Amino acid sequence: MISRLQHARLAYQPKLPAVFREHGAGAASRDGDVHAPAHDGERIRGFFPNVYRLPMVSFDDDVCAPPVTQDPICVGVIFSGGQAPGGHNVVAGLVDGLKSLHPDNRLIGFLGGPGGLLRNDVVELTPEHIGPYRNTGGFDLIRSDRTKLESEEQFEAVRKHCNARGISALVIIGGDDSNTNACYLAEYFIRSNAGIQVIGCPKTIDGDLKNEWIESSFGFDTACKVYSELVGNIYRDALSAGKYWHFIRIMGRSASHIALECALQTHPNITLISEEVAHDNLTLLDITDRIAAVICERAAAGRNYGLLLVPEGLIEFIPEMRVLISELNDLLANDASLQRTLASAPDEAALTACGLTAASAAAYKSLPAEIRSQLVMDRDPHGNVQVSKIETEKLLIRKVAERLRERRAAGEYLGAFSAQNHFFGYEGRCAAPSNFDADYCYSLGYTGAALIGAGKTGCIAAIRNLHKPAEDWQPFGVPVTSMMNIERRGGKEKPVIKKALVDLHQPPFCELAAHRAEWAVADEFVSPGPIQYFGPGTITDLPPLTLLLEKGVSINGDIG
Repeated sequence: MISRLQHARLAYQPKLPAVFREHGAGAASRDGDVHAPAHDGERIRGFFPNVYRLPMVSFDDDVCAPPVTQDPICVGVIFSGGQAPGGHNVVAGLVDGLKSLHPDNRLIGFLGGPGGLLRNDVVELTPEHIGPYRNTGGFDLIRSDRTKLESEEQFEAVRKHCNARGISALVIIGGDDSNTNACYLAEYFIRSNAGIQVIGCPKTIDGDLKNEWIESSFGFDTACKVYSELVGNIYRDALSAGKYWHFIRIMGRSASHIALECALQTHPNITLISEEVAHDNLTLLDITDRIAAVICERAAAGRNYGLLLVPEGLIEFIPEMRVLISELNDLLANDASLQRTLASAPDEAALTACGLTAASAAAYKSLPAEIRSQLVMDRDPHGNVQVSKIETEKLLIRKVAERLRERRAAGEYLGAFSAQNHFFGYEGRCAAPSNFDADYCYSLGYTGAALIGAGKTGCIAAIRNLHKPAEDWQPFGVPVTSMMNIERRGGKEKPVIKKALVDLHQPPFCELAAHRAEWAVADEFVSPGPIQYFGPGTITDLPPLTLLLEKGVSINGDIG
């Protein structure tokens, strides 16, 4: 059974760039400039001698060219990593683009992400099979997982499975790590003469897979609009009740792009930006003092309520916490049995005996017991702390309450502080995509088909001019290696796609900085409401506000 809205959304035909409307995925490709990585170029070349320094690929508006092969081809596709709204439309665009190249082209979905690729667990994805999933959220069409493809044995298994099924191209829909793995696959396939192309697709709601070529990762717009609706609803409740401070932790593993976008959409009283905390070297006490100061100022005006946004990854950007977490990661990587000892250590001496420095032992012991336990929980596949399980908003509530008691004792605070905590994460990952994401993802899938038809490999499907109407979008392919740098992962130096953090000098953050003082004290909030699918394009097709600001477009008329 489907809802009435979902039934109506199935009829929505995503918009395409003009070049694909004119020529389908058979638009002529044109090789452009070669871009070496900004850093670590020669070291990255050592990892990827065959796919290093591939050219950029664009598509000509005026010419339709036959694909490299006139024969029908079979293409494989997987979702990799966490869910993001619009993934189903990537697959829909991919199958439609492939059919525009040749009506007998086939698409094979590997079930359960990279794990399904290794198990050779497949389903054929025909237009009829995909039909009910168009413009819907989730990855349930073929599901996903977080299996890492990184060993030669895994690459060889993938090659055998693809060759056995006649698959000559593989599309990997994922984030920065998944597309890094895609590059390793492309390199292996060339070296082993496998005859299999590899194309990536930029997915993550966190918004940190962006750079001078990738303007936005898909799913970011929808997730931010879902979270902003919830933030607006809570703020309306706070204003109505007049007695609660709401501390809202919002998804974003490393970067604060989601928190920044939601702040621009809703105007909360306080928005913490992790990158600013790191830049200003703010301690936990500094942050607590700043929050307490705003609460006192609002209380003096009779407003014992408000709303604060906390990026999910904030704790790793607080200087003393960053050092502590790094030490814990190293200790637990070498001896996982320390987990229980650290969690139950009675004093700082016991912690230093485990290997923590004195400063980190003091920082660790100053935290509430539940936060200490969360910091030593099982690590993620990269050996890092799982920040989504650390309830930073509760930590801040407790520290702020302590600071307010001190201010009250000093006669600096006469208000009443009652706090509510929230975490918005999974609520946005499988939402029905906004029109922007529905169009963007469909165009990305079409671009993937066009890159396959042009015989390309080792590149990511991308779109330029996303701040303009879809007909003016420019699809192209960007070599994965051009976005890489060398980072230390699991004790080893590895090439990875560089995560994009919030740039404190760019217009999106400057817009927040320009208004945060007035938003802190006054009730200037905006309740954006739910995603709109029907109505004027200025409402239904609006891109992320941060994207508009990055492109020099004023947002005052949209958020004022």
